[in-house]
Amino acid sequence: MHELLTPRLVLRQWRPADRPSFAELNADETVMRHFTNTLTVTESDALVDRLSGDIEINGWGFWAIERRTTGAFVGFTGLQAQPDRFTFSPCVEIGWRLAQRHWGQGFATEAAIAAVEFGFTQLEVQKIASFTTLKNTASQNVMRRIGMVNTQRNFLHPSLPATHPLAEHVLFEITEQQWRA
Repeated sequence: MHELLTPRLVLRQWRPADRPSFAELNADETVMRHFTNTLTVTESDALVDRLSGDIEINGWGFWAIERRTTGAFVGFTGLQAQPDRFTFSPCVEIGWRLAQRHWGQGFATEAAIAAVEFGFTQLEVQKIASFTTLKNTASQNVMRRIGMVNTQRNFLHPSLPATHPLAEHVLFEITEQQWRA
């Protein structure tokens, strides 16, 4: 099981103590405004189970993030295989979700850089993708800061009706060659 260290963060396997903070994050309407709904405690705990299970099986996934100095739970970031869900699959997706009190401090970028490096050096993937709703400019800015490029190939998320206001997503990618440059 892989654990990643950055100057300020630890990307690690989930712990039972993460559950209340993660549930609070997932219940925050501001954090979840680019998703179809907030999550109940039960839904949030089920997501922890799934994410920690993926790490248990693969040795990597969407890791919990904690601050190295305080041990405070920040959110998650990491990589997830998307073998067939999207028109651009198979791919490895990078994603993140941070508690609002940790926004604006560069944590998403710092954690994502570590995850991208892991993907290219340890998993030896050729390309990493990321996507979000059109209005989620904060995440798009993180994508740009980690070297990803907008493909200009917007798509409708397969989990949402085409008429849903969040259905259209932007797709960013970074290849190993772009990352090494």
